[in-house]
Amino acid sequence: MTPHELVAVLEKHERWLKNRQGGSRANLTMANLEGANLSGVNLTSGKLSGAKLAHCDFTNADLSHADLFAAHLTKADLSGCNLYRADLRGARMRGAKLKRAILKEADLRGGALLYGGNQGGSGLDFVRSDLTGSDFDDASLANANLAGADLTDVSMNGADCEGALLTGATLMRAAMKNCNLVRADLRGCNLSGVNLQGAVLRDANLTGAVLAGANLRNADLHGAKLEGVDLAGADTTGANLARSAENFSTRIQDALHSHYTWINTNGAMGGRAELNGADMSHIDLHGVNLSGASLRGVQLVGAKMRDSLLIMCEMAEADLRDADFTGAILDGASLRGADLSGARLDGAGLGWVDIKGPDGKPTGRLWAANLTGCRFAGASLVRANLRGANLAGADFSGADLSGAVLTDANIRDTRFAGANLTGASLPPPPDPDD
Repeated sequence: MTPHELVAVLEKHERWLKNRQGGSRANLTMANLEGANLSGVNLTSGKLSGAKLAHCDFTNADLSHADLFAAHLTKADLSGCNLYRADLRGARMRGAKLKRAILKEADLRGGALLYGGNQGGSGLDFVRSDLTGSDFDDASLANANLAGADLTDVSMNGADCEGALLTGATLMRAAMKNCNLVRADLRGCNLSGVNLQGAVLRDANLTGAVLAGANLRNADLHGAKLEGVDLAGADTTGANLARSAENFSTRIQDALHSHYTWINTNGAMGGRAELNGADMSHIDLHGVNLSGASLRGVQLVGAKMRDSLLIMCEMAEADLRDADFTGAILDGASLRGADLSGARLDGAGLGWVDIKGPDGKPTGRLWAANLTGCRFAGASLVRANLRGANLAGADFSGADLSGAVLTDANIRDTRFAGANLTGASLPPPPDPDD
């Protein structure tokens, strides 16, 4: 297409947009416009499917509602371009610049192309949207559909992707610092090596996503769905990973609800929670009453358990690393062999409880918390009450026990190497001959 022909198409399209006589909608389907300067043009609702637009300058252009199905936009400059509700299915945008572009509700999924063979044969090819290495910094992608798109090595720093559909997309090594992904659907996404430092993923769905080597420092994942996600290889320093109970399986939700009923009706209704071995990592159970629950071997890594009641709870061999039990009451609980490395237990109660009889009156019999063999390495137990607790074989290496009360506790074979014991009340050392 010659420059004169292109100008004529654009002029007629403008007249069409204004409902003027002689106007017609721009039809640039399959046109070869490589390298053309289309900066600031208005091609709203234009037809550009399959067009060759590599290296084109579309800066500040208006391509809202445009048909760019399977268009070739490799290394095109779309900075500041309005692509609201544009059809970009199957588009090739490798290395394109989309800084500050508006892609709200745009469709960037893969697309099926009908082809005809030399022998009269025909069929369908599914073309995946190729956005590899593209620059989406500060772009607006709210509610955009990027399902299955290849976004390897893209830059989306500061981009607004709220409510975006990214199921099955590949975002390997993507730079997404401070990206807004509130309520985004990232199910099955490959986020290996992605940089999501400071990103907001509140209520996002990350079920089955791959986060190996991902940077989630200071990211906000409150309410995010993380079923089937392995965070072991991700950097979650400073990240908010709290998830409400509603984001867990119905088994866990039903057990918690039944237990609350059991507690509130003094056992007349509901039932004691039995969640042995359940994975409730990063759950937010702030202030809940799970006294008497059976949580043997439960995974509560990074859980928010502040001010919760866990009296006489069975939590032997539980994984409680980095959990927050500040102000929680675990009197009489059994945590034998549990791992509380890095956990916060400031002001928590881990002592004994006075057993009550059938009439509800104290019997005078004390039931001590069982913390034998527990690992408290690097944990914070400032002003915690461990009076009368069985701490035999427990490891407090590097823990902060300043102001803690350990009187009457059993500290045989307990390790305090490197622990801060300033102001702590300790029992006399055990008699080696006893």
